[in-house]
Amino acid sequence: MSLLHILRSKVLVAALCAVGLTLSAANAETEIRVGVYNFPPIANINGDNQVTGLLAETLERLARAHQDIRFKIIHTSPQRRHLDFEAGLYDVIFFESPNWGWQAHNFDATIPILTDEDLYLALKKPGRDMSFFDDVSKRRIVAISGYHYGFADFETNNSELEKRFDIEFSDSHRRNINLIKADRPSVAEVAVISRAYLQQHLKRHPEDWDTFLISEVPDQSYDLSIITHTDAPIDAEGMIRLFEPLMESGQYRLLVEQRGLQLPPGFLTGFPYQN
Repeated sequence: MSLLHILRSKVLVAALCAVGLTLSAANAETEIRVGVYNFPPIANINGDNQVTGLLAETLERLARAHQDIRFKIIHTSPQRRHLDFEAGLYDVIFFESPNWGWQAHNFDATIPILTDEDLYLALKKPGRDMSFFDDVSKRRIVAISGYHYGFADFETNNSELEKRFDIEFSDSHRRNINLIKADRPSVAEVAVISRAYLQQHLKRHPEDWDTFLISEVPDQSYDLSIITHTDAPIDAEGMIRLFEPLMESGQYRLLVEQRGLQLPPGFLTGFPYQN
């Protein structure tokens, strides 16, 4: 083989290797691990451990809009989510209030991307009116373990809450609603339910409009952001930029409205990276 032929072969191999590296780089994905716990109707985890609801639909559309991004679901729980975040088990968690126990952790947060509130729910009875909710600490309360509530000053330690309140814990809004409907005041007089979940329930069961007394003053109102770990492959600003295609097409707004949820005031007009 001539020297010229050898040199040409080496050049060809080097060129092919360069093309291969370029293609590999072009096909490379950034994996973002997303912490998820049951938070209906925003995030529903079914019996097969599959995630549905607003979070699942949002992640699907974000992944479709950004072919170089892959979202990996990491299951956590309301009680464990801060510890798992601190341990670096996931990179981001969607639809969280920075006020829900994150102050002690090193994190970044996007601008609020969703808003909702929690309401008090009781059985409608003769003579019972809104004053029934004036001091819920006097009532037998049913709430979800690990959630942050205004009446409890956002305390989530079950032992501490049991010292301060007559409280029953569960892991399901549906169970809590059924406990109220069962009219068992020794177990539950007041449930704390998110407005979005209650709206969905009443849409499915319109007969319950006459069953329940619903507080006019919420337990708390909250703006929800995306919490990002400082060691994540994407920061808070990068996460919000991913929403640009969904904002321009109106997809995100539609997803939120379909779930009976609301965007924060001024979000549509003030979205920071919208053209």
